[in-house]
Amino acid sequence: MKTDAVPGRPPWMLLLPALIGLAFLVLPLVGLLVRAPWSTLGTRLAQPQVLDALRLSLLSATLATCLCVLFGVPLAWTLARVRFPGVRLVRALVTVPLVLPPVVGGVALLLVLGRRGLVGGWLDATFGITFPFTTAGVVLAETFVAMPFLVISVEGALRAADLRYEEAAATLGAGRWTIFRRVTLPLVAPGVAAGAVLCWARALGEFGATITFAGNFPGRTQTMPLAVYLALETDPQAAIVLSLVLLAVSVIVLAALRDRWVSTT
Repeated sequence: MKTDAVPGRPPWMLLLPALIGLAFLVLPLVGLLVRAPWSTLGTRLAQPQVLDALRLSLLSATLATCLCVLFGVPLAWTLARVRFPGVRLVRALVTVPLVLPPVVGGVALLLVLGRRGLVGGWLDATFGITFPFTTAGVVLAETFVAMPFLVISVEGALRAADLRYEEAAATLGAGRWTIFRRVTLPLVAPGVAAGAVLCWARALGEFGATITFAGNFPGRTQTMPLAVYLALETDPQAAIVLSLVLLAVSVIVLAALRDRWVSTT
């Protein structure tokens, strides 16, 4: 039978480092809350540069999440359902942005989608489309770093789904697209939702790839993390306010995903 806790007094050799680790994680957040300019919080949030950064961050994170869902769900389905040579290599490549330094990701995007990049040069010469240092570049940078979260979440949900429902639908004459749309997708909908929330949160907090690929132009590419970085040098109080907004978003994300991370007895 599963128990919630080990009976008896916990050994200090474990409890002491646990408390130190907890303090290390919590105290910086407490410091942020203590030093926040609560009396002028509303005024600072209403400043044009703060609103522009907030608006751009919400818009770009939402668009990036839509792209992650559009391309990430089929990619996760392919990795979970299709057997082909090199599937392990493809799965490893998909997860590379999780461990790749974001700045390196931004450089890689420049080499591919920049005006002299492998694909960007052709897009610029043929259609006049450029992505670096534009709002679209922000969305692409955030999509690059966030999509692995969706793919991992959805692939895990697909592997855990009961295949008997899909097999039953196939025996009744349903095609593969109908099975995916009417059976598979509803089964993994919680995994898609959880991955989308993680994507959105990751995109909202993206810094390195964004500043490298899209720059830091107010009103066009300056998201909240970039505004925090700039405000630290000119207006630390504004940096704290923006950090509080990001902290609030993180708490909301954790609360939304709590049921997926906490098992019930």
